[in-house]
Amino acid sequence: MNKIELEKTFDSFSDYNVLIIGDVMVDAYVWGKVERISPEAPVPIVSCVNRESRLGGAANVALNIKSMGANPILCSVIGNDEKGQEFLNLLTNIQDEQYGIVVSDHRRTTVKTRFISDNQHIIRVDEEDTHELADEIEIEFIDHIKSLIDKHQIHAVIFEDYDKGVITKKLIEEITSLANGKNIPILVDPKKRHYSDYKNVTLFKPNFKEFVEGSNLKLEKGDIEGLFAEAKNFQNKMGINKLLITLSELGVFISNENTYEHIPAVVREIADVSGAGDTVISVATLCLAAGMNAKEIAAISNLAGGIVCEIPVVVPIEKEQLLKESIKLFAQV
Repeated sequence: MNKIELEKTFDSFSDYNVLIIGDVMVDAYVWGKVERISPEAPVPIVSCVNRESRLGGAANVALNIKSMGANPILCSVIGNDEKGQEFLNLLTNIQDEQYGIVVSDHRRTTVKTRFISDNQHIIRVDEEDTHELADEIEIEFIDHIKSLIDKHQIHAVIFEDYDKGVITKKLIEEITSLANGKNIPILVDPKKRHYSDYKNVTLFKPNFKEFVEGSNLKLEKGDIEGLFAEAKNFQNKMGINKLLITLSELGVFISNENTYEHIPAVVREIADVSGAGDTVISVATLCLAAGMNAKEIAAISNLAGGIVCEIPVVVPIEKEQLLKESIKLFAQV
């Protein structure tokens, strides 16, 4: 793609409505200084300097979609609690209505609190419920998502699975069937619990560890030919059109069933890999919706994931920076 084509494609992102289904959370940060070790135990004492809360999990995907100029419609279940209200307050920054969110008395809102000193994570504390939705909430949530798909023109559906229980097998089957019936692309960022339930989707994006463990394989990360052979088997078995596997320091791999591309990582100063997967699936979704081919999808998504890793907190990708670096990248091809 040349500069004009890339600019036109990035401009087209503003035309897309993207439905995001998955586990949401509050990403809380505590910044501080570590200057001594506790006399009570061999652990650092963090002197708090600042605190901040941000949208996390599937909500970070929504942030990335919004940052790229498209319209996110976020669907999830949160708790009827103080952190749930904080989540809803944060959500108003990216969408005027909270119509995709169901509030339940039967689960806590997930919170991940990261303690950071000198741009390094010291510890993370998680507060969460991971049981699957109760039957009545599951039915309500599925019906709610179906009504949104019927009400809005949806250009892509993302399943952003963090294994916290919001996504169930029944939900996957019913929404996948509905979206396929309407020719809406379906993209998946999977986790272990429902790894084998995502059948007949457009693009499936595990990381290498998830792919190897989920498929019960013995495979070296650098064995790209071996990876392609296993990718074809997996895609044929699952009915998956494109398989995008992130390889961390080795870049990304994408299989289009009959062909594959391996895009090496761009050398960067890595400060924090948290949220990179959210960015990759978000950018891949918009590139796919815009009609890019597999190599273009992988190259731009890989670039986006690397950019956000340079920042020591979870942040969405900046559209202008990604466009600028994409133009430079494709000029070198």
